[in-house]
Amino acid sequence: MNSLTEARVSEIRAFNRFYTKVIGVLQAGLLDSPYSLTEVRVLFELAHTAAMETGELRTLLGLDAGYLSRILTRLDADGLVARERSASDARKQLVRLTPAGAETFRSLDERSAGEIERLLAGLPDESQARLVAGMAEIRRLLGSEAGQRSYVIRPPRTGDLGWVAFRHGDLYAREYGWGTGFEQLVARIVGELDFSRDAGWIAEVDGERAGCVFCVRQDETTAKLRMLLVEPSARGLGIGRRLVEECLRHARAEGYKRMTLWTRDCLVSARRIYQATGFELESEETGTENGVEVTEQVWSRDL
Repeated sequence: MNSLTEARVSEIRAFNRFYTKVIGVLQAGLLDSPYSLTEVRVLFELAHTAAMETGELRTLLGLDAGYLSRILTRLDADGLVARERSASDARKQLVRLTPAGAETFRSLDERSAGEIERLLAGLPDESQARLVAGMAEIRRLLGSEAGQRSYVIRPPRTGDLGWVAFRHGDLYAREYGWGTGFEQLVARIVGELDFSRDAGWIAEVDGERAGCVFCVRQDETTAKLRMLLVEPSARGLGIGRRLVEECLRHARAEGYKRMTLWTRDCLVSARRIYQATGFELESEETGTENGVEVTEQVWSRDL
């Protein structure tokens, strides 16, 4: 190892020691919980899927089979996960979160977000942006394939709603020829959002906005999924389905019994997500958008 490489290795190791202390992974339990970083990461992955094969989970996290088995045994004993044989292949084991596991993860997730928020609160906006950009650059340089890029889902903040209207107008004009009338429609929907009753989520990839969805009250028992969008550069990462699942999860938690959505049949990728998450076509009719013939569709499902 030459002196330049040695110095770089030393700097990276120093950063690792610094950052692991900052985020608290050196403590016996992460976020003042009885669970380690790896155990919480297992809960995180299971929280974002209905069920997962243990082999898939092991590959995703790069864990030794025996180590993962011990983790699942502990989480099972604590009532946080349930394991069962796959109906399609008895040699494979499926694992899912129990309601207690989902609640435990939700609490840990809120605590984690709160700690990061407090960390950022000590920095001015410019420094926060530099920090996030630097972290994104580290992921880009040390990551492998584009399909393995990570993303985050967060609530909307100042500036996001203008971006939602802009990206719907710009993207669908480019891809389908829809005009300013469609952008105005989206802007009206955005303007009618009431976050005392409605909710929304923004997806970020490498610190940049990459998608959105909103859950809007239609009446006391019905919620409406609105304005699902995923940027072309972020498609194929599973963001669209994750956003829809977030919307469904929120609607159930709020006590809604049914969810509907409006879309157009040319939005094939979105329609596949809706079908995969249990929505069924309720009605359709033809119309036009900026002189382009479209088929309007209403989809719905019980919650």
